[in-house]
Amino acid sequence: MAFFSRLDLQEGLRTLSVLQWIPVYVILGAIPILGIPYCLLFSSLWPLSVLPLIWLAYDWNTHSQDGRRSAWIRNWTLWKYFQSYFPVKLVKTHDLSPKHNYIIVSHPHGILAHGAFINFATEATGFSRIFPSITPCLATLEGIFWIPIVRDYVMSMGICPVSELALKYKLTQKGSGNAVIIVVGGASEALLCRPGASTVYLKNHKGFVKLALKTGAYLVPSYSFGENNIFNQETFPEGTWLRFFQKNFQKIGKKILGLNFCTFHGRGLTRTSWGFLPFNHPITTVVGEPLPVPKICDPDKETVAKYFEIYISALRKLFDQHKTKYGFSETQELTIV
Repeated sequence: MAFFSRLDLQEGLRTLSVLQWIPVYVILGAIPILGIPYCLLFSSLWPLSVLPLIWLAYDWNTHSQDGRRSAWIRNWTLWKYFQSYFPVKLVKTHDLSPKHNYIIVSHPHGILAHGAFINFATEATGFSRIFPSITPCLATLEGIFWIPIVRDYVMSMGICPVSELALKYKLTQKGSGNAVIIVVGGASEALLCRPGASTVYLKNHKGFVKLALKTGAYLVPSYSFGENNIFNQETFPEGTWLRFFQKNFQKIGKKILGLNFCTFHGRGLTRTSWGFLPFNHPITTVVGEPLPVPKICDPDKETVAKYFEIYISALRKLFDQHKTKYGFSETQELTIV
């Protein structure tokens, strides 16, 4: 009986760990977003609301430069429960020398890029042990860093904005042994994810190659097998009112926030119920061979295209070498759009 109680407790802790974004991003994020304007306009406590704005202005460049990484937060036990919920695994195929800097390109985005977050923004899968002397920095939307409290929490995990300013700083002003992780497919790729799908949105996203050439950072392909299987995404039939609202909601989100809102679902608080928690499906992130890139201050289109094709070939090779180990058939192909 005690054995089953322990199992139930472990399962409950794993589920709660996945829900950690609610108190952090929703509740803590809502406090400054709603509280500061309210205090400024309707309360005699308006001087208190000015203080976080002053601090935000003073600290504005921190997230694009050194950040405030915390090894303690990256090693929270919470992340171990999060990792074991799926579970998530990090696989190394080649060493990354601390003598160089790297752009680790992560595919696919999935709905919420859980694999990239757990592997590169926390130590739950042992990144520092697997890649010693390499400092990872996962890149995400810059808008998150505009929210007081939330920005400090995000920076503590070594996360930075996916902006050229921030990425170039990490790759040129911090010495060697740095790796920025870019989930290049972004919101557009999220709309393509389905269980069993292996489609990446890449042909129109060559900026990461240009950045590598400008900084001399090595390109490293990575693929998270199973990322697309943790949610079911719904696309309603054309001509229905549900499809009308879905398409227009996505257009508004893309225009205003730079996001494509997906209509998705997963499991509920129990494994057999319906809800918005991800399914308990394994995610294995395989990090491939680093590709040397020359440093060119102003690369032309032909050079960018050349190294883009080299990267595409390396990504296909990585996918084909590992697909049968992690849930795909021998005939499954990587589709690049």
